[in-house]
Amino acid sequence: MAYDLPNVRLGDHAKEEDEDDTGGQVRTVEYLNYEVLDEYGWSFEDEDLFEKAAEVDLDEIDHGTIEVRGRRYILDAAEDHDFEWPFECRAASCANCAGIVYEGELAMDMDLILTEEEVEERRIVLTCQAVPVSDEVKLIYNAMYLDYLQDRVIGVREV
Repeated sequence: MAYDLPNVRLGDHAKEEDEDDTGGQVRTVEYLNYEVLDEYGWSFEDEDLFEKAAEVDLDEIDHGTIEVRGRRYILDAAEDHDFEWPFECRAASCANCAGIVYEGELAMDMDLILTEEEVEERRIVLTCQAVPVSDEVKLIYNAMYLDYLQDRVIGVREV
């Protein structure tokens, strides 16, 4: 099934399109689960956050790396690696899949819910719409629990 919507790729269609993408560059995303920050007394503003995470030997669901090929969305790439990261709409209309770009650059194809300040200054992204731009990215996923995003989280899917 083909979709004629700009900047929208869904399910198997997204995967097929990415496999045909002549860019096909592979980028590395090191991820950290926002939920572990409180457990260890860390802040997403800590300069050595990812080094701390590597030293603690967290479960693979909480810290590790994934490869993202071509223009594959971060959330889709996580699912390609059998992770069940939070999401709800996949249409840039909620904050359930929110993440914080700790290091590196991501670009979003769509964003209907975040403010300019959240994107530019707080470095919030929607993983359902975010594509790595730099070769290496450090991302704190599951950031929907940030206080200022609570009014844009819709129901929490049990995964």
